[in-house]
Amino acid sequence: MIESTDAVKVVETIVNNLISVANNRQSFGRLPDIFWGYFARGHDSKNRKFGFIITYSEKEGDVDELIKLYEQWVAKQKQS
Repeated sequence: MIESTDAVKVVETIVNNLISVANNRQSFGRLPDIFWGYFARGHDSKNRKFGFIITYSEKEGDVDELIKLYEQWVAKQKQS
């Protein structure tokens, strides 16, 4: 189970990363018009890895499909 100090570090890392990206308009200079995604990864103090994905699409089904794939992956991992 993740410890509270590590959970805080994960969230702080995500927030700081997103603030850095958001403050640089060049990060968004060449995005496609109808969809894009951003992902990042990191690790906690015990070197356990984490990642996050942000997805934008003008087609609602794209985002729903990505979430569905993730949910299937989680269910498969729980069975292992």
